[in-house]
Amino acid sequence: MAANFQTLINGEKPVLVDFTATWCGPCKMMKPVLEEVKSNMGEKVTIIKVDIDQSPQAAAFYHVQSVPTLILFKKGQIVWRQSGVIPATQLTGILKSVV
Repeated sequence: MAANFQTLINGEKPVLVDFTATWCGPCKMMKPVLEEVKSNMGEKVTIIKVDIDQSPQAAAFYHVQSVPTLILFKKGQIVWRQSGVIPATQLTGILKSVV
């Protein structure tokens, strides 16, 4: 995995990683959800996408078996994880509890 990915997830700011794929229909449904969450959370959280086809080693390392899979890291630790589409209000609530 890229060193900058490790540096990012080990930082002070929580990082939400969206494991996704271009061919995945539900992943496309997450785009507006993540945009709304980013709008609600601002700079309190970093949101990044990892394409499992372009980064299969990252997907394997975190045991991602379906997409979309969201993993929330804080100081390098996984604090929350879920596969599937999640409403923006629910995801924002989860992030607020961690920030």
